[in-house]
Amino acid sequence: MIEVSNLHKDFGLKQVLRGVDLKINTGESLTIIGQSGCGKSVLLKHLVGLLEPDKGTVFVDGEAITGAPRKQVYQIRKKFGVLFQSAALFDSMTVEENVGLGLFEHTAMTPGERAKRVADCLEMVSLNGTQKLKPAELSGGMKKRVGLARAIALNPQYILYDEPTTGLDPITADSINDLIIHLNEELHVTTIVVTHDMVSAFKISDRIVMLHLGTVIFSGTPSETKSTSVEMVRRFIEGEAEDKSVVTHY
Repeated sequence: MIEVSNLHKDFGLKQVLRGVDLKINTGESLTIIGQSGCGKSVLLKHLVGLLEPDKGTVFVDGEAITGAPRKQVYQIRKKFGVLFQSAALFDSMTVEENVGLGLFEHTAMTPGERAKRVADCLEMVSLNGTQKLKPAELSGGMKKRVGLARAIALNPQYILYDEPTTGLDPITADSINDLIIHLNEELHVTTIVVTHDMVSAFKISDRIVMLHLGTVIFSGTPSETKSTSVEMVRRFIEGEAEDKSVVTHY
């Protein structure tokens, strides 16, 4: 389980997180929604210790990652796999080298063992036989899948997805949603997704939480989210601007 307690983070004069409290249960698929700039990605970075909060604590399986010695933070991070918004593949590396990077850095596997694990991960994301390709030869959806293969290579307990369907066409985005569901069930991992794509959120989530003005203002199942009376959540789902009197003239 991950527990976030009273988390605060400022960047200069900008207050981003203003007391976030959140529990993420083992094995659940949690989606975090909210307007651009509300702190969703900043929260993800705190979960893996990439950012230190100004106040508050993050616990991973009962162990505080906040303020922990660097060596301990590195050990906790091994429990996580991350799919970055842009996939974050290394252009100069092949697919095999990208997926196997963590295995090379953090395990004592032989080259043959790494190649087998990479092949297994690529098979899980339906990219068999792509090992020798470079990122420039891949479509947007394929890059996301390679990034996901890399994220699962070290058998993480938690997989973090930062806007996994951004920039993809609806059909490809839906295939990524199906893959997220499949990996959650197949690998028995805890899934944490940041997205503004409500089609995706409703499909993949056990629970949806909303960040607004630096705090969690809503938590509920997809059906509870659809029927909520919380105005900000309802407006976000429906894509409704706060001030309807604003008219743009062309």
